[in-house]
Amino acid sequence: MSAIDGLPPLRDVIARHDLQAKKQLGQNFLLDLNLTAKIARAAGDLTGCDVIEVGPGPGGLTRGLLAEGARHVLAIEKDARAMSALAEISDFYPGRLHVINGDALEIDPLAYLTPPIRIVANLPYNVGTELLIRWLTPKEWPPFWQSLTLMFQKEVAERIVAKPGSKAYGRLALLAQWRSDAKIVMTLPPEAFVPAPKIHSAVVHLTALAEPRYPANPAVLNRVVAAGFNQRRKMLRASLKGLHPAIEDLLVAANIPPTARAEEIELERFCALARALAAAPR
Repeated sequence: MSAIDGLPPLRDVIARHDLQAKKQLGQNFLLDLNLTAKIARAAGDLTGCDVIEVGPGPGGLTRGLLAEGARHVLAIEKDARAMSALAEISDFYPGRLHVINGDALEIDPLAYLTPPIRIVANLPYNVGTELLIRWLTPKEWPPFWQSLTLMFQKEVAERIVAKPGSKAYGRLALLAQWRSDAKIVMTLPPEAFVPAPKIHSAVVHLTALAEPRYPANPAVLNRVVAAGFNQRRKMLRASLKGLHPAIEDLLVAANIPPTARAEEIELERFCALARALAAAPR
């Protein structure tokens, strides 16, 4: 469909520019422009915002973002084959789209943007989680972005929003929920994509909190969570014993049963343990 603007349908764009998806780049293209516009709307009112998009491919989501009124879009695309297709979108929306041919893991986008900034992307499967972790762990908080609206494999999306006691609950849930409000806003079946992946996909919207939900030193909290979930079937008194000689006393001080397992403990208690550990004498 091409109802959102006057540009050609994406199937035509892909055929004309020889843009068949490459598995090694983690590419699965979403061709329904009504769906890409829906994803753009899930990011909220974009009219006063600059937007970062990673992995635009033939530009379906790019067109959705621009049609929904994004002030300026910075599209970072590793695949040089997509440059000519994206240039056509730039010509259609003069002055509102800047395209960089490069690796999003190596590019500092801030030189090209003016706040407020949002990130909206159908992330390549092979770099999606790494990019999310980077955006959630800047040196200073609050971050440069207001919100993240990102498509992942459904399994990854469920890990981001998981609650204690579920199999999906782990480090990614704690990292995301400590500093943001996270919710799944859309689920998409494999047949929505070309080529169709073997799994469902989901869009997660994360809104940055002004400050972390509970006080804790980020480095200490990360050590606690990493140690707990690296051996998630062990009791915490065993999995965390390398962090401090008196770990059982610190667990009790944080109102955590030493016999509990990491997957049973809510974020607030992990933060309490991180504070107790940071304050404990060696």
